[in-house]
Amino acid sequence: MTAGSQRGFGALAERPYADVLIVGGGINGLAAFRDLAMQGVDVALVEKDDFVSGASAASSHMIHGGIRYLENGEFRLVHEAVTERNSLLKTAPHFVRPLQTTIPIFSTFSGVLSAPLRFLRHGGGTHRERGAALIKIGLVIYDSFSRGGGAVPRHTFHGRKRSLAQLPQLNPDVKYTATYWDASLHDPERLAIDVLSDGRVAGGDRARAANYTAAVGAEEGRIVLRDALTGAETRFSASVVINASGPWTDLTNLALGDPTHYMGGTKGSHIVLDHPELLAATGGRELFFENEDGRIVLIYPLKGRVLVGTTDLEHHMGDPVVCTEDEVDYFIDLIGQVLPAVEVNRSQIVYRFSGVRPLPGHGELSPGFVSRDYRIESAPLVGGDATVLSLVGGKWTTFRASAEDLADRALALLAQPRRRSTRGVPIGGGRGFPVTERARQQWVTSHAVDVPAARVATLLDRYGTVAASVVEAIAQDPEDALLDHAPGYSSGELRHLAATEDVAHLDDLLLRRTSIAFTGGASPEAVAEVAEAVAPVLGWDAARTAREVARALERVHAADPTWSPASAR
Repeated sequence: MTAGSQRGFGALAERPYADVLIVGGGINGLAAFRDLAMQGVDVALVEKDDFVSGASAASSHMIHGGIRYLENGEFRLVHEAVTERNSLLKTAPHFVRPLQTTIPIFSTFSGVLSAPLRFLRHGGGTHRERGAALIKIGLVIYDSFSRGGGAVPRHTFHGRKRSLAQLPQLNPDVKYTATYWDASLHDPERLAIDVLSDGRVAGGDRARAANYTAAVGAEEGRIVLRDALTGAETRFSASVVINASGPWTDLTNLALGDPTHYMGGTKGSHIVLDHPELLAATGGRELFFENEDGRIVLIYPLKGRVLVGTTDLEHHMGDPVVCTEDEVDYFIDLIGQVLPAVEVNRSQIVYRFSGVRPLPGHGELSPGFVSRDYRIESAPLVGGDATVLSLVGGKWTTFRASAEDLADRALALLAQPRRRSTRGVPIGGGRGFPVTERARQQWVTSHAVDVPAARVATLLDRYGTVAASVVEAIAQDPEDALLDHAPGYSSGELRHLAATEDVAHLDDLLLRRTSIAFTGGASPEAVAEVAEAVAPVLGWDAARTAREVARALERVHAADPTWSPASAR
């Protein structure tokens, strides 16, 4: 059994009860875990795969107020999202940073950014182009929600001449550009790991979390938990069960004996390109617009690559979640519409990923118009005294707020008071993070004792202030060395992550503890090198290491229907 399963499932089996059991280790479940742990609640969390490996791992890497939600008149959601965005810029500055976003406006495009102003439309339901004046009104409304926060600048509006001066590769037919500010989320998975760690620290032995542990049934009022690594099972008791399994919420409830029909998730895909010309053409800002079919599309520079997304397609949870060739064609065509002089082809794609949004069921309503707000459904556990709270919906941006709502509902059921608010509480490596260049240099210098300053600076960017523990681990590892095939990472760094962050499989490291896969660095050679580095820590022999390499390559390319093991040779 791995160290991760000893710490996770083993701790649950040893003491098979808690006040609250959370099912689902995405960002919303992890945030509820953190919140409840901070209240002193005896809380446990299980995730059937790795932490933050489902819908939360398929985001557009943004923390945003949701300008397009104005079209549905969802002012409460937009206000909450903008408030949470502004807060995260302060509580998680190591991963959440202001993002300049530009909307190209074309008179010949039908529907470019009609979404933010659709609630102002006149004259029935036919699609009509939204001009600069209405877009201006929408951005004024959006800015108004930031009053009092002051976390990002106000929007600006420019005509064709100045727009092309700032972004020369834009389609020359552009009439205006509107630029506003949201926030980037550089490393969603690492922020989620920080949230998990904060919960464990706050709760101590009363806050337990296990990945690769599934809730597979209910017997006599207890939840049956199964360790996916060993097949071992335990019956677990809780007064409150929080179902935070995202698009799998109905499937989880079915396993617990309650066939609900809350969810109607849609698939969103992205591609990542290694394309220096396209990267330069963005001018360091996100390009955001709406296509004729109503889908929101973004071209977003990130980690030296360009992220392009996203689609919004109906999806059945029994079907594979892949980025299809049609979706790739769609993305390449859209890049050509906005940046026609930049040639893009499939050879420049280094990574694809897809996920299913945890949206509520929406009948005949088009996916793009489904509410992104969340709600909480309550029901008794079949055959038991516990109450099941199901989170329907939920977004990265509002994870703290939705977790607070879940925690408050659980606290009420437990008749326990809230001890403290999570609002404004720094997250993980955002605690004490140096936000000025002078403070940054001081932090690096103070920690560059046995590790070179340049390396310390890289680790600070990568982990925030929790990099201090990584620096210490590297300094104490006599065999630490930079990897040949995964530049910027070292063997000691990866061994530290494997030993301390619930790593059970190699793909946990490549996809969720590091950015190796996202940036296109998970070549067969790199995957093998990473496996060799961490095998001693995880107790893998040669045969297990080989199996992990094969599994990792399959998982890294899971969203690419064109990939096969033969193509990796």
